[in-house]
Amino acid sequence: MAAKPVALTELIEKMNLSNLTPEIDVGEKQIPVPEINRPALQLTGFFEHFDKSRMEIIGLVEYTYMQQMDEDKKEGIYDKLLSPQVPAVIFCRNLEPDPIFYATAMKNGVPILKAEKHTSNVMAEIIRWLNVKLAPCISIHGVLVDVNGQGILLTGESGIGKSEAALELIKRGHRLISDDVVEIRRVSDDTLIGSAPNITKHFIELRGIGIIDVKALYGTTCVKETMSIDLVIHFEDWDRDKEYDRIGLTEEYTEYLGKKVVCHNIPIRPGRNLAIIVETAAINYRQKQMGYNAAQELYHRVQQNMKE
Repeated sequence: MAAKPVALTELIEKMNLSNLTPEIDVGEKQIPVPEINRPALQLTGFFEHFDKSRMEIIGLVEYTYMQQMDEDKKEGIYDKLLSPQVPAVIFCRNLEPDPIFYATAMKNGVPILKAEKHTSNVMAEIIRWLNVKLAPCISIHGVLVDVNGQGILLTGESGIGKSEAALELIKRGHRLISDDVVEIRRVSDDTLIGSAPNITKHFIELRGIGIIDVKALYGTTCVKETMSIDLVIHFEDWDRDKEYDRIGLTEEYTEYLGKKVVCHNIPIRPGRNLAIIVETAAINYRQKQMGYNAAQELYHRVQQNMKE
């Protein structure tokens, strides 16, 4: 499902922006879309297809053009540009608006913000941040860990051993992103990002012991805020009547937010070390990404042996 709009106050804090219009209540302003706009054509009077829901960014080029505009044209163009639906306008490079621009913004209730950085840097950082915050998001039951740089999502029924496997992985030098509930966002066509809800961040629930704080017990190096989801490992009770993949020539997939992710179904029996299985699966997945597939290598050896 789609994420809720982002409060403008969050962006101001994130980007360390200065508010040039403190009289306007920025607490009520929200950013509904991750796209932003540099109003080059709009400053010339062309407002066809103008999206009023986007943030407006004023760089050196726009600022210089605004300085050369006729005074009698400014008020009409600014009134259209600074529609009340516009979340805010950001002036980069510590530039500041002219009096007509400022007065129009105050009249229409559009906040004016100021950034110290260059325009391209401000744009890139805002787009990246908004793409994550406003990405389609779902919450699923599972555990997300970082194993050797690979984001591994552990799923399965409650009590099957996901949290215990995560704890053993942490003791082996890997990192926890989220336990019990994982928030998944699709930030691009090819990337799923997982994170923990604020209320359960850095916590693990162990039945019989209770809640433990991984960050407090094992240190900040054992936790991470977000991680891409590269591989899904689904734990299930061992079924003697079911045939499990023993070679791995074909890949199975699961789908989140329309994106397919490689999935391994791991049967659970007493005595199986889940942490080592997960660690091995992560290394094997990385090896495949680098072009080597052990299952295919075995298949080629068998084929070659049969020919001989």
